[in-house]
Amino acid sequence: MKSVIVKPGQKVYFASDNHLGAPNAKESLPREKKFVAWLDSIKEDAAALFLMGDLFDFWFEYKKVVPKGFTRTLGKLAELSDAGIPITYFVGNHDLWMNGYFEEELNIPVFHKPQLLKINDTTFFIGHGDGLGPGDKGFKRMKKVFTNRLCQWLFKWLHPDLGVRLGQYLSVSNKIISGDEDAQFLGEDKEWLVQYAKRKLESQHYDYFVFGHRHLPLEIELQENSKYINLGDWISYFTYGEFDGSQLKLRTFNQTT
Repeated sequence: MKSVIVKPGQKVYFASDNHLGAPNAKESLPREKKFVAWLDSIKEDAAALFLMGDLFDFWFEYKKVVPKGFTRTLGKLAELSDAGIPITYFVGNHDLWMNGYFEEELNIPVFHKPQLLKINDTTFFIGHGDGLGPGDKGFKRMKKVFTNRLCQWLFKWLHPDLGVRLGQYLSVSNKIISGDEDAQFLGEDKEWLVQYAKRKLESQHYDYFVFGHRHLPLEIELQENSKYINLGDWISYFTYGEFDGSQLKLRTFNQTT
């Protein structure tokens, strides 16, 4: 279990689903600049930062090559990390293929599964949110292919110019970024991450469940003293989570690029 201590005046931040690179580098750039401006705005009071997945719309680490671009974001993350701000990354369904680059270059630990987090005396269950609960069946099928070691090994033999281009095309074609169906509130009884959280509460109490993936900013009371938070995205909403040591709230970053 990871633990964070928040001192008076400090905050812990959560952000998810930037999908940098989608639908293309030119149209993604203003969103990237806005995200970097937000990172710059939190560096004075951040006790920790949790990036909850899909920072990139496509990311694949070859042995000696990573996708071109995202220099502003990676540079700002390096600056915050070098300044002593702990940053933790959870892979999403668009950047499953992280394999050491963030740890080696940025000193940012990467998790592939949800984790228990304790901030002061408050307990969190956090992760990207993909593949959890009774729904998301399409992704669950795709994930078996994406995480298959043989499939990854075969993909690595593609020249990076071809592999990255193919990966970007498939990612942008995915409904999670390009369609409207997934970005609608289904009602609490049909939200599969809500159902997943409620089942988790049957065996252990958590004060907060924090996920991304759904691209919707949501705050739902699960039971007394337990809340489900979905962080929204940096495509339409520019929302993030802010925990001040006692309460987690969704905020919107309104600064223009």
